Amino acid sequence: MAPTPLARQTAARIVNHLRERQVPQGTKLVERKLADHLRVSRSPIRSALRLLADDGVVGLAERGGYTVLRPPEELPAARTEADDTEQLYLRIAADRLDGNLPDRVTENGLARDYGLTPAQLARILRRISGEGWIERLPGYGWEFQPMLTELRSYQDSYRLRLAIEPAAILEPTFALDRTAIEEVRVQQRRLVDGDIWNIGNAELFDLNSGFHEAIMRCSRNTFFIDTLQRIDRLRRLIEYRRSLARDRAIVRCREHVEIADLLLAHRRREASAAMHRHLTTVSAEKATADDDRE
Repeated sequence: MAPTPLARQTAARIVNHLRERQVPQGTKLVERKLADHLRVSRSPIRSALRLLADDGVVGLAERGGYTVLRPPEELPAARTEADDTEQLYLRIAADRLDGNLPDRVTENGLARDYGLTPAQLARILRRISGEGWIERLPGYGWEFQPMLTELRSYQDSYRLRLAIEPAAILEPTFALDRTAIEEVRVQQRRLVDGDIWNIGNAELFDLNSGFHEAIMRCSRNTFFIDTLQRIDRLRRLIEYRRSLARDRAIVRCREHVEIADLLLAHRRREASAAMHRHLTTVSAEKATADDDRE
């Protein structure tokens, strides 16, 4: 699966931390300490360390975990190219949503039209493929997959979510994954506490959809789980356009925290009702969101 925007951002922050603190080569990195310092959960720290391992910045330690492979003076500077790649990714997403890209494209064509370096092209295609809205064709080229682009279809997706997400919490097979729910609760709490003002729409979508999918996985109903994951893949692009203004989105993140607290307290019926209220409100808000909102 392609790394999330949060993982990429966290990787850059870890490198900056190593440079600023002059962490010696060979130092073993402790996930918990990094998570506390960067104010993120351990999940994006693990994903970021895997990215840095691919880049040769860190390596696997003998007894697990990672160690720093380079002295501070040889560590890469802040990954400005990654920031540029993010903007290029969003340009491609916007052009696809606007119908400015054909169903089938070539790597040479994308590189030419968007001025992509080979590294940027590889990262963007890996990310889009991992997110499920493009697939490699046999032999040559790539084909974009169907996505939600019309408001009516987008509203229909929320109607389906209203039918299955509150019901999933009441499934007889529901088994609370306390660790997973606590982790997504921490992510949502950090958004409420201010992180929401420092991230883009793509990263916010990943965090919020991850919250809902974590709850859905507790249902142990594979049909519910697969349905929500498919809806999230289909609505990804239109969500970049219809993301709520941050002052409204922060209210919805508080509702996420409330739902998580109810689940952790084993108050499933109340959590189901809160989920229904949450989806009803957010769907009405996003139906009127400006298409050109950043």
